[in-house]
Amino acid sequence: MDLTLAIIVTVVGASTPILIAALGELVVERAGVLNLGVEGMMLIGAIAGFVVQFHTGNPYLALLSGAAAGTAASLIFGFLTLSLSANQTATGLALTIFGTGFSALAGSSYSARPVTLMQPLLPEQLADHPIGRVIFGYSFPVYFAFVMVVAVRYFLHSTRAGLILRAVGENDQSAHSIGYSVIGVRYLAVMFGGAMAGIAGACFPLLLTPQWAERMTAGRGWIAVALVVFASWRPLRLLAGAYLFGLVMTMELYAKAGGGVLSVIPSELWAALPYLATIVVLVLISLRRDATTNAPACLGKPFLPTN
Repeated sequence: MDLTLAIIVTVVGASTPILIAALGELVVERAGVLNLGVEGMMLIGAIAGFVVQFHTGNPYLALLSGAAAGTAASLIFGFLTLSLSANQTATGLALTIFGTGFSALAGSSYSARPVTLMQPLLPEQLADHPIGRVIFGYSFPVYFAFVMVVAVRYFLHSTRAGLILRAVGENDQSAHSIGYSVIGVRYLAVMFGGAMAGIAGACFPLLLTPQWAERMTAGRGWIAVALVVFASWRPLRLLAGAYLFGLVMTMELYAKAGGGVLSVIPSELWAALPYLATIVVLVLISLRRDATTNAPACLGKPFLPTN
């Protein structure tokens, strides 16, 4: 029982950054924009959150700093792709390269310096019992991620603003013809995606690794992008997919620690499984006849108004 509870707690921690980043990317793609720079924005948010946490000791200010840094990075992508109509795929890849280099440069003087992990949000008395620890023993980002799953789903399917955003992603010319600002809506979506990626990046030094290390997100941004496709652009499926990948990552940790039957499989294979699973999932989805039926029709296409 103790091992099971420990695995559950670890899975939640490993899944939270992926889920937060993927929710932001889902909204961006629903607006018809493909941003492959999630990994770069996460790294920029990670270094911003780490530096603020290191100097102030305030984890909430660190999360806000990560969100601001991610938003600023997303505006670079937005200006190039939305205002200048640059290729979205190439620009997203360039943003990832930029974020990787910038975070390494900015964090060079903080290498291996420790920070304090974020404390649980709810009173400790609620987490005294093992079952209570599984439900009430998490810090703010874990509950934030769950709330955002519900909020994003409600926004997309039950609000006028969400309907406009989906309309822009499905048929930008029609949305433009009835008076909606396609570029304005997409800018807001890109900024939201950047803020969520920044928060997800800041979660790494605050929840998982209390010190700075280059490329500490370890490709989680790419998993977040793949998860959006895996979930068919649906928030609830995204939640299930994020926890599935979090479970696989947790198995790697327990295999390295000599976790019984888990150690039968080499830890290197466990480490590769999330990325292998990403490839397999994308291949299986591409083989489905209805694979693209839920994809926004204007995804990745620049908006060029005809009137």
